[in-house]
Amino acid sequence: MFPSISVAQEIGVAVLLVAAFVWMLGLGHMLWDSRFHDAQPGAFEGLSVIPAQRGSSAHPLESVELTEAEQQAFAGLVRTIPLH
Repeated sequence: MFPSISVAQEIGVAVLLVAAFVWMLGLGHMLWDSRFHDAQPGAFEGLSVIPAQRGSSAHPLESVELTEAEQQAFAGLVRTIPLH
């Protein structure tokens, strides 16, 4: 077809184009399934992929006791946040 490239290169380009097309179809199918089929009934569609918030007692490693100095440092840090 193209006079400047060999037949092997043309076949390689064709294989790459077919692979890219198949990949795009698979990605589109995966996104379509996750968007419309995994949504919970009554849930807002945009928030279906956000996990539910857990409480602080969900796992012992998710909560840490702060020392008095750490609590004061955190309180000072929070006070520096500008409120608009």
